[in-house]
Amino acid sequence: MAHKHPESVLILIHTKDQVLLLQRQDNSDFWQSVTGSLEVGETRFQAAERELEEETGLRLNNCLQLVETGHRVRFEIYPRWRHRYRPGVTHNWEYEFYLELPSPQQVCLTEHLSQCWLPLAEARDKASSWTNKLAIDRLIQRKHSCKN
Repeated sequence: MAHKHPESVLILIHTKDQVLLLQRQDNSDFWQSVTGSLEVGETRFQAAERELEEETGLRLNNCLQLVETGHRVRFEIYPRWRHRYRPGVTHNWEYEFYLELPSPQQVCLTEHLSQCWLPLAEARDKASSWTNKLAIDRLIQRKHSCKN
């Protein structure tokens, strides 16, 4: 098995006032946005586009466009997952993307148990990882600053 690359993407799928969260299959208490590691030779954008389609069935077009926010976070890889990476790798860089939809829609789940659309603040509270909460916080701040 090839080792995972310690760089990943997080795609926050949202509408004007709601965020889509997905329930993990391997931990039903864990709710998250679309995420995934970069594969060999992939750019961040290519990884985001691939993960989006793999996890939701959504494909980019003239109406659906991914936006890389320019934010990235570095987090410690949980010890139970480190065997997936080269020996000695303990941290991962995660790059943030937004995908805004005109309205909530059901997506085609392939890697998750369930999905839910929640108001921004509720989604922030329900998201399981701190990096996901931070991405939602930034979206809330962006929406708030656009109103002023």
